[in-house]
Amino acid sequence: MPVPSKERVFELLSDLVHRQGYDLEGVSVTQAGKHSVVRVVVDSDAGLELDAVAELSRIVSEAFDAAPEFGETPYTLEVTSPGIDRPLTEPRHWRRARGRKVLVEIGDEKVTGRVGALGEGVVSLVVPGKGGPTVREIALGDVVKAVVQVEFSPPNAKELELAGGVAEGRVVPTEIGDDTEIGEDADDDGTDEPGANETDEEFQVEG
Repeated sequence: MPVPSKERVFELLSDLVHRQGYDLEGVSVTQAGKHSVVRVVVDSDAGLELDAVAELSRIVSEAFDAAPEFGETPYTLEVTSPGIDRPLTEPRHWRRARGRKVLVEIGDEKVTGRVGALGEGVVSLVVPGKGGPTVREIALGDVVKAVVQVEFSPPNAKELELAGGVAEGRVVPTEIGDDTEIGEDADDDGTDEPGANETDEEFQVEG
């Protein structure tokens, strides 16, 4: 019997993860013969610490064990934070990306800037220019796609000031660490950042 679909896993875990103070950002289920890998992507305003990953892994594993759909099917559970290249599709993604450099597609236009304050249906974007950075308001409904950009050098101090700093609990990195991976739904849902060194905090449980 195969592991339930990612839609069923998402339905099973959404409220459970929310009660722990986190958002369920994506689920992927990969079948490999009789074995499956279930990847659960979670995040919060304060990011995701390794201890929290371990605790969430335990809670999710218990939920799977209690679900009749799983039965005796062998699986590996991976609980992880979103990768840096996840698109920003929800207001919470923009809030958590404050101070970050992003590439935004607005219709046929592409704009690179730093995420500022989030308002009702709009977000401020600090855009660099020859005369210095300026603040531009963008309607979230006009955004076709927005992705956080990797920065290998310290952020421009003036841009960061205009953006209002960084969201609480978040760090704007000066360099990228190990490559990150994101689940199938995480690509669809749209990062935030996984942590100060831009790597996923990941914990595996064999079921």
